[in-house]
Amino acid sequence: MTLRTRFLITALFLCHQLLATALVTSQLRSGNSGQAAAPTTHETAQKAETPAPASSTPCASQAAAQDSDSTTICALQQEKAGDVYKLHGNAEIRYRTYVVRADEVTYDADSGEATASGHFSLDGGPNDDHIKASHGNYNLTAETGRFYDVTATTGLRFRGNRVVVTSTAPFAFTGKIVEKTSPDHYLVYDGTITTCELPHPNWQFQAHKVVVDVGGNASIYHSKFLLHGIPILYFPYATHPVAREVRDTGFLVPTVGRSSTKGNIVGDSFYWAMNRSMDATVGAEYFSKRGWAQRGEFRARPSDTSYVDMNFSGVVDRGIVIDTKTGLQQLREGGQEARLTAEGNFYGFRAISNIDYLSSFLFRLAFNEVFTQAVNSEVKSQVFLSKATNGFSFGGMVERYQNFFQTIDPDGTLSKPTFDSIRILHTPSADASSVDRPLGRSPFFWSFDASLSGLSRSEPGFHTSSLLGRFDFSPEISLPLQFRGWTLRPGLTLHETYYAERFVGGIAVNDPTNRQALETSVEVRPPVLEKIFDKQFLGRKWKHVIEPRVVYRLVTGVNDFANVLHFDERDILSNTHEVEYGFVTRLYAKGSSSRIQECETPMTGLAVGAAAPEQTVPWQRVSNLDNQPCTPGPETREVASWEVSQKYFLDPTFGGALVSGQRNVFTTTEDLTGIAFATEARHLSPLVSRLRVATTSHTDTEWDLDYDFQQGRINASTLLVNHNFGLFTVGGGDAFLQIPQPNTIPLKFQQFRVALGYGGLTRRGFSAASSFGMDAETRQLQFATAQTTYNWNCCGMTLEYRRYAIANVRNENLFRFTFSLANIGSFGNLRRQERLY
Repeated sequence: MTLRTRFLITALFLCHQLLATALVTSQLRSGNSGQAAAPTTHETAQKAETPAPASSTPCASQAAAQDSDSTTICALQQEKAGDVYKLHGNAEIRYRTYVVRADEVTYDADSGEATASGHFSLDGGPNDDHIKASHGNYNLTAETGRFYDVTATTGLRFRGNRVVVTSTAPFAFTGKIVEKTSPDHYLVYDGTITTCELPHPNWQFQAHKVVVDVGGNASIYHSKFLLHGIPILYFPYATHPVAREVRDTGFLVPTVGRSSTKGNIVGDSFYWAMNRSMDATVGAEYFSKRGWAQRGEFRARPSDTSYVDMNFSGVVDRGIVIDTKTGLQQLREGGQEARLTAEGNFYGFRAISNIDYLSSFLFRLAFNEVFTQAVNSEVKSQVFLSKATNGFSFGGMVERYQNFFQTIDPDGTLSKPTFDSIRILHTPSADASSVDRPLGRSPFFWSFDASLSGLSRSEPGFHTSSLLGRFDFSPEISLPLQFRGWTLRPGLTLHETYYAERFVGGIAVNDPTNRQALETSVEVRPPVLEKIFDKQFLGRKWKHVIEPRVVYRLVTGVNDFANVLHFDERDILSNTHEVEYGFVTRLYAKGSSSRIQECETPMTGLAVGAAAPEQTVPWQRVSNLDNQPCTPGPETREVASWEVSQKYFLDPTFGGALVSGQRNVFTTTEDLTGIAFATEARHLSPLVSRLRVATTSHTDTEWDLDYDFQQGRINASTLLVNHNFGLFTVGGGDAFLQIPQPNTIPLKFQQFRVALGYGGLTRRGFSAASSFGMDAETRQLQFATAQTTYNWNCCGMTLEYRRYAIANVRNENLFRFTFSLANIGSFGNLRRQERLY
């Protein structure tokens, strides 16, 4: 045996694993095998909450295999004395869902205390904390610690170069000293907090002390708000929400603006979070040229199926000085408007409230910021309760309707218009109705409609009593028949209506009247004509359908139409003898193979002619269309539909109800079109055309036309075109109306609307939109709006210019802006519901 062989045997014996505690172990990777030595494992009595995240460290694969009750310790070098570990080089400790990393770590396995220095980091936990510090100490068991020179984030999970958002309100903070006093509580000293990307945030709060409750709010004391590193504002106290669901009581960010008629605008609001389902906001604005404005909102959400939302706005106007023919006058346009919307469902009943109070129409014209709302002369309030069961519907209602109209200035001395109104009350009204139901075992069907109401009406020069009664009952029997594709439906309806008062000599007298009428109708629908085209066009299969129909109707018995008081649609029933004919033609397209992918575009809400929502549900999250992925469109789409109808009146005077020389509205004319056309005896009604084309969800074209062959003119025409392609949005509209006037030229109205847009509200970078409307008859601009936005990764700036030109009431240039912070809120006076997008 050579000396070399003896040396190797002796070395192997001495290096063999002994049953003794090793003071120093090495975990360097082998240059040949690429494997790491096994890490040290310390068993604990506590159960882990979730598996430890994966890592690229030497002990990552080993830690994944360990039991959840263990602490895994890794380092290039380890020293162990009792329960104390001293780790040197790439030190890592895994406990539950936390991972501690540093260059040097001293860890007490008994107490869970770890003291680290050099590239100290802490990752994991229920809030996905990610803390980097120069040095510090952390107790893995108590989840408390103290860190120095800190840069940290919560709500973000880092996986290599990828960042996964795991919270509704992620944020980042820095500090010279950071204390973690509990799993969800931090104290930050001489630091910053932001929702922007580090290390160069676009905005941040810089404060001496920040108290962070993860899942709640961050309380910021004596802070400066920095925008791109420049101090902008100082706050003695501010709160930063670090969870979307949490709300806190306090003052909101002030608002500022500028208007040519209101002057400089500055205001603020106070927010009161009463409880988790109830809050209120009260605020005021000061107009340097006009006075004080007040606003408030109360919101409640008692349950998932009920809500209450009440809004108030008012202006104490000190007036503006105007020149008139008689000298200087001081005009005050102040007033108040309140709106209450509520809904509830209980025991199968549905209750809805939509109450609107307006003190002055001039106030709405002068101070409402939305043009379509400012020129709306109607004020509607309604509260109703309804229940539907087994084909029957029952309801109760209280309703107030008010419509303002401009009064005539006989001497022309007033520079501003004055208004009066018509008021109609339903207090209360009980209704019942049913769908068609079989009459025993016979082929007949029956249905009914009934109403019992207390009514009142007042207008300049006329009023009824404060409350008069009306009872209306209309049973119907019908016999639906089908034969070889033909559908025939004869029907017989009895109309019985009782009024406690009647209209005589221009006044309402206390003389009950009973209106009785018998209605006979026959509806004929021939077989539907359809054709499926064999050849594909534009990659689709096409189908064309034509649905013709003819309806004969005879109403008789209404001999006192002129003596019936008018409150709603039940009171305009008249005699008629008519034939209605028309057709509906539809064009369908079907994808031949895969369903067409349709992506929502960022400005789908920017559309000419789009109806504004009537009510707002508190805390209802509106779906964000900007970031939604493309979804398959419908396999079959109705690309185009065209409905044409007309009536021929065998009785041109409607049983003597028609009064020549004025506009007459009857049930039969209103069913055909909303444009009044009966000013004289006539046999032929206007031709009513309704055309709509929608090739995709991004294209919508609609043209409504009423053409009067008897007068040889267009009574009404409304054309709306809206198209979205990519980031661009284009919309246009033309509304034309001729109001018949007795023995004179009809009044003409024509207005144009245009909307253009690029980008979206939350799109990073530049976005812009513009909308304007013109009166073609007067060749004047009615309104114009231009809005532009630039968004960074965590904040955005929106600027808006508005121009109002409402007759001789309002001539205003308004400048507004808002600065938005991600997960914080907005600073400015441009409200979300008033934006173009």
